Amino acid sequence: METQHILTALAALAHETRLTIFRLLVETAPEGLPVGKIGERLGTAPATLSFHLKELANADLVTMRHEGRFIYCSANFATMNGLLAYLTKNCCGTGTAFGSVCDPVAWQPLQKEEAV
Repeated sequence: METQHILTALAALAHETRLTIFRLLVETAPEGLPVGKIGERLGTAPATLSFHLKELANADLVTMRHEGRFIYCSANFATMNGLLAYLTKNCCGTGTAFGSVCDPVAWQPLQKEEAV
């Protein structure tokens, strides 16, 4: 992935609502969800949801497809995997100070009750 594409994807995911939408779509892969269901699950107003989905689609993190009257959104795993590969290679590579300790596969975020 080229640097500008990486920056666009990271900027899209840097917003809490967009990150929540993306995580939901990753969980519902590969089918994805209709736009209305995303709004229902997250309690997001249609105009707000539309704005955030547009940002995720512009970053190529979400794909949209029409099925009848509905628009389904799905996570774009090719872009997600490209972003992860870029970060792993450029931020956790052996040429960095953290190369020997960075293991994205083994990393697990702290649960809310574990966070200090």
